[in-house]
Amino acid sequence: MTVALMWEARALPGRGEELLAWARAQPLAGAPVRREILRAPEDRVLVITWWDAAYDAELPELPEPGGDLIGRAVHRWRFESVDDHGGRPGGSGDGRSDGDGRVE
Repeated sequence: MTVALMWEARALPGRGEELLAWARAQPLAGAPVRREILRAPEDRVLVITWWDAAYDAELPELPEPGGDLIGRAVHRWRFESVDDHGGRPGGSGDGRSDGDGRVE
């Protein structure tokens, strides 16, 4: 099973580049299958790591940055990969909601 951990933080105004550099520099105890770092307007940074593990496995997560760098608490989510549509990930894959609030 593949588990994805998502970590999202919003920097204080004008400190987005510092938060991005901080996130890039954070080591993880163990090597994920994949690690991706993204940014968005309003100085937001998103880190997604993929692990070959059970959904409830103990997995290393990024810590909370110092309060002098972020404007609110970090948001964290955990997801598991699904394959219930003939070999394709769940949903239509076209970015539209499937009616239950999820966007595929």
